[in-house]
Amino acid sequence: MKKSFLAFGLGLLLATTVAAQTTPKTTFKFDFGPGQTAAGYQQVLPAAAYSPTTGYGFDFGTTVAGVDRGGKDALKGDFVTSKQPFYFSVNLPEGNYNVTVTLGDLKGASSTFLKAESRRLLLETTATKPGQFITQTFTLNVKSRRISDTETVALKPRELRKLDWDDRLTLEFDGTNPCLAALEIAPAPTATTIFLAGNSTVVNQDDEPWAAWGQMLPRFLKPGVAVANHAESGLTLGSFLGSKRLAKVLSVMKPGDYLFIEFGHNDQKDKGENDGAWKAYSERLHLFVQEARKKGGIPVIVTSTSRRSFGADGKIENSLGDFPAAARKVAQEEKVALIDLNAMTAKLYEAMGVEESKKALVHYPANTYPGQTAPLADNTHFNPYGAYEIAKCVVEGIKANKLGLVKFLRNDTPAFDPAKPDALASWIWMDSPRSEVTKPDGN
Repeated sequence: MKKSFLAFGLGLLLATTVAAQTTPKTTFKFDFGPGQTAAGYQQVLPAAAYSPTTGYGFDFGTTVAGVDRGGKDALKGDFVTSKQPFYFSVNLPEGNYNVTVTLGDLKGASSTFLKAESRRLLLETTATKPGQFITQTFTLNVKSRRISDTETVALKPRELRKLDWDDRLTLEFDGTNPCLAALEIAPAPTATTIFLAGNSTVVNQDDEPWAAWGQMLPRFLKPGVAVANHAESGLTLGSFLGSKRLAKVLSVMKPGDYLFIEFGHNDQKDKGENDGAWKAYSERLHLFVQEARKKGGIPVIVTSTSRRSFGADGKIENSLGDFPAAARKVAQEEKVALIDLNAMTAKLYEAMGVEESKKALVHYPANTYPGQTAPLADNTHFNPYGAYEIAKCVVEGIKANKLGLVKFLRNDTPAFDPAKPDALASWIWMDSPRSEVTKPDGN
């Protein structure tokens, strides 16, 4: 009898130990710098490079310096900083997380610009005075290729290097003097998720100078809602389905989540017997809407962004055929919210004018970026400034449709009129270290 209980106890202990080893940690409290470590926090020294063993650390070869100011507050008495952008990564399973950063310096000024994963904008340039600290919380999504034991998302080769699809959450700290004092991460299972389905005008672009509106949207959102961007360059509604991306979204969608759907640029090039705006495109849009509703989701149809295609009269000419009209019709038939980016971006470009509008897209002279031996002149894909302006259009669409997401818009989000774009000179973007001269798939 004693042996049975002993065996049972050993077996239970072994099972518990294995479970502890295989269950990934999802809650972290990091105190950065060489000074005193705050109670309940884990110290992170400048030499803490990311490794699969520790599951956290400074990543991609970036380095930081540690500064200890002393003082009574162990959490704010020290920090890490760098004159160059630096990355900090944490291994996390798929899901939404509340991520809180504490920034500042007891004795000096700081200035921080914060992105996550594949250049998702979280925090524009934020300065603190000596002795001043700010704490900001963001709800971020970490995604996985896995759909089930037998299914995964079919990624393109270029996606395999994207930070969005690796096994960890990565934060990118930029700025003239970023001072990171503390970082906290906790699961946010009840957060609302905005799933994005789209192409290169929506996707999180990894590399400068390319950008899309989906990666700018998080900047305008309060904690409690996360953006899960499943868009990819070159996709159509059909290839989004075929690569199992809709299946992936539906596998993790919960009631009350949103699905924003923007396609058209690449769909118009499909020339099959059943292709076209009023056939396969419309049929698939109906399918996306209906499948999201089955999961209790809230679908939102977004018309394709206009290309920078000016006519002789200085007005944008429609280069997307019947696709914007078809999207509007499906939205009407399904009685779902419509964000008419096609109309808003035409108004935006016209307000900028023929020449100034180039500054919202990828138009750069040769040698602007490393390895760029020829000029870049792309009238479809945006640079960060253009993507930011279009994200503001999406925010206006959220307001106009009175979506439940309105309550999650940050208080510092002013009203925006695409006919009155922000002056480029008044907007600051801190470039990330990675750049690419090859344009994204699709046009």
